[in-house]
Amino acid sequence: MISNYHTPDLSPNQCGSNLVQIISSPLPPVWSRVRSFNNPQAYKQFIKSCEMCSGNGGVGSVREVVVVSGLPAETSIERLDRLDDGLHVMVVSIIGGDHRLVNYRATTTLHEIEESGGGKTVVIESYVVDVPSDSCKEDTCTFANTIIGCNLRSLARIAEKMAQAQSL
Repeated sequence: MISNYHTPDLSPNQCGSNLVQIISSPLPPVWSRVRSFNNPQAYKQFIKSCEMCSGNGGVGSVREVVVVSGLPAETSIERLDRLDDGLHVMVVSIIGGDHRLVNYRATTTLHEIEESGGGKTVVIESYVVDVPSDSCKEDTCTFANTIIGCNLRSLARIAEKMAQAQSL
């Protein structure tokens, strides 16, 4: 899976990274949060609101996300490029908005680990983005990694609480 989805070709003016989060929850509740293109604020804490511009949350759908104040952005217009419920793969591109993430494309995959006492889910999110002319690769990757890392930790907290509540 990693070689198929998380090893993008980067041009000289791009950067990218892979982030991994292990979640103490079976895959289905984690995937239900991740795949909800029309409700990213269910786990992404930097999103104030989301409005669908076109589509119903399936491939080709476009959403406009309003981010919380304090970030160097106000809005992001995003398109769902791929959604595979069988392989647990989601690909989203940023196609507009008021931000610095030009030509941003993220791939998220989920992988279940069976263990005695319950399952765990490994979430891998990789991305490619253009480096702004007034920035460098290190700063651009640090910014993107920080946001994605926070989102993945938030997803873990929410999914683990859901799994805990279901086991009671």
